[in-house]
Amino acid sequence: MNEIIFIIENDVEGGYTAKALGFSIFTQADSIEELKKNILDAVKCHFDNEADIPHVIRLHKVEEELLAYA
Repeated sequence: MNEIIFIIENDVEGGYTAKALGFSIFTQADSIEELKKNILDAVKCHFDNEADIPHVIRLHKVEEELLAYA
């Protein structure tokens, strides 16, 4: 596998959360830059063998917005 995808969302308590698709990897942080570092650490911790770590980590940021139709 060459790629792992994370879904990034705003946390209701502030900051951000990131969940990997297809893997049990989850992390959170107060800023996007901190979240990126935490994602790299979480991926490194998840894979026992460094050769198994995907070369590409793709981040998809999901933002929710509510529109009122009057």
